[in-house]
Amino acid sequence: MAEMQGLMERLEQAVGRLESLSAGLHRPPGDCGEINGVSGGVAPSVEAFDKLMNSMVAEFLKKSRILAGDVETHAEMVHSAFQAQRAFLLMASQYQQPQEGPVASTASALSVLSVGPGLPPPPPPPGPPPPFDSEGRREESSPSRSALFAQLNQGEAITKGLRHVTDDQKTYKNPSLRANGGQTPSPTKCHTPGPKSPQSHPPKKHAPVLELEGKKWRVEYQEDRNDLVISETELRQVAYIFKCSKSTLQIKGKINSITIDSCKKFGLVFDNVVGIVEVINSKDIQMQVMGKVPTISINKTEGCHIYLSEDALDCEIVSAKSSEMNILIPRDGDYREFPVPEQFKTAWDGSKLVTEPAEIMVSERPPNPLT
Repeated sequence: MAEMQGLMERLEQAVGRLESLSAGLHRPPGDCGEINGVSGGVAPSVEAFDKLMNSMVAEFLKKSRILAGDVETHAEMVHSAFQAQRAFLLMASQYQQPQEGPVASTASALSVLSVGPGLPPPPPPPGPPPPFDSEGRREESSPSRSALFAQLNQGEAITKGLRHVTDDQKTYKNPSLRANGGQTPSPTKCHTPGPKSPQSHPPKKHAPVLELEGKKWRVEYQEDRNDLVISETELRQVAYIFKCSKSTLQIKGKINSITIDSCKKFGLVFDNVVGIVEVINSKDIQMQVMGKVPTISINKTEGCHIYLSEDALDCEIVSAKSSEMNILIPRDGDYREFPVPEQFKTAWDGSKLVTEPAEIMVSERPPNPLT
């Protein structure tokens, strides 16, 4: 890894050096503004290379940064090599007749480093010129440049220091990496282990409640109780029944409203309600009206059986997103069951849509288990 880092730093130095040389060059004497057949702008070879860098190379670099780790480091080396090649092409295009001399082509580095999918080998450079200093004098190769060229000329041996990326470290093969933003721990860095995920605990046990709080009767977390009774009621009071299961509650007298919320296998018997009785987010509810109630609302509930009294036959039943609802009507000392429609059919009558419940069977039901 240290060798890869050093190689990338040297590539960056080479890019900077080539760019500074290119910026300081002057056209050869006698040149009238045309360089290698191009008057103004850059040579076609440089322009074509820029298109390659702005498309496939840029996409390769973007995806490698998502993978991070050694993949990102390797991609940065590829990018630096392409930048060096571009500076080299630009400098070479400014000479009509390149002179012969020892120079290491960055194309050899690209042939080794460009391991990304779909990246073609870079085009060969057009006859490189010898290096010059800022005053136009020929410059001899420095020891550091020679060492860089020696590393670039290793060929396939340069990849021996790269770490193999296994399938579990690839974002497209490991969904957990996508959930974490594609980050994977690098083996060359020290990572402090994060706190362990908390172990799942059973739901907290709540104490049962049956009390009057202001104007509200609270009946909460009652389980396996069939003797619950509220007898001292007033017209202004309401009852809120929450998360009770396998229990039965009787409310005597006249009360303003009743709400059953998130209960299972719960039975309710009440005398009179002047407002509304609501059943929400519940399952397997049985309810008996001894007196009168104007409206009963059933919402997001599975299984709700309502026994109406003779005085409550004018009650309106409003339901939404619920199933297995049945209204039981008293007939000759017994109850006859009428299912509440869950399916509807809609048809166009020529001017408007007409919706009506689908036909359902009506069955007899045994006597009320709540009484």
